[in-house]
Amino acid sequence: MTGSRVVAVGHYQPDRVLTNAELATIVDTSDEWIRSRVGIETRRIAADDETVDDMAARAAEKALANAGLAATDIDYVAVATCTAIDRSPNMAARVAARLGMTTPAAIDVNTACSGFTHALATADHAIRAGAASKALVIGSEKLTDFTDWSDRSTCVLVGDGAGAVVLTAADEPEVGPVTWGSVPEMANAVRIEGRPGTFGQEGQAVFRWATTELPRIGRLVCERSGIAPEDLAGIVLHQANLRIIEPLAARLGATNAVVARDVVESGNTSAASIPIALSKLVERREVPAGAPVLLFGFGGGLSYAGLVIRCP
Repeated sequence: MTGSRVVAVGHYQPDRVLTNAELATIVDTSDEWIRSRVGIETRRIAADDETVDDMAARAAEKALANAGLAATDIDYVAVATCTAIDRSPNMAARVAARLGMTTPAAIDVNTACSGFTHALATADHAIRAGAASKALVIGSEKLTDFTDWSDRSTCVLVGDGAGAVVLTAADEPEVGPVTWGSVPEMANAVRIEGRPGTFGQEGQAVFRWATTELPRIGRLVCERSGIAPEDLAGIVLHQANLRIIEPLAARLGATNAVVARDVVESGNTSAASIPIALSKLVERREVPAGAPVLLFGFGGGLSYAGLVIRCP
């Protein structure tokens, strides 16, 4: 086999919906203030006893069911997260145990908001190298565990949830190649530091970087994949801010692409945002099967990773 392909997706979000109006009762903000700055209307909040691996396993079960595969078929599982409370066992090992996998490689990836696309690339590389044949890649976050609910600049952003994809070996590559990197001098622009740790960010710095650099890097991702931007059928960015997401397609030249805007209803779910948004696009059949979709994650580190896949 010379590559991999995404054969199925799935996502899970907690039941509780937190509206802007409810947030305005606990912090100095308003629905208009939030919508005008980040475009978020609602977000999902996990229960106190709902963990990162709980949500990851639920999203994984849906992806496996959609793929028609059993958990025992998987030989590589990666969980992208920056909000796991426990250091060991890692989330991938816990998901593998929950689902009854047998002997998979079990790896966690922590590059914060770009974690899912980093994890997807590593799974693709493992399959290309012959080290795996069927992989499960999950993004799962419980950002609310690390949120200062008195800080209106960050608490209005966050949501919880998980998304997953299943990859299999393919005769022709339908994933990648990845374009990834980082901006080390901006490593503290998005952070969860200390014990127990609180989410913080330099929002304006990240906004400036994203709006100036993302179009250039996005075009490079397309070029390396042999896809012209105008031939993209979908764009799924990390769901950080609608004011970043909406202008990108125009600046990229992706005139025919459906642009995922899940941030409006889900908020910023860090490494979970891309697979959740992708799963919803597929579920609603907004992008045809086999059509090219740009996935691009960016955030803490400041790290980024982008690749083009064929829609399952």
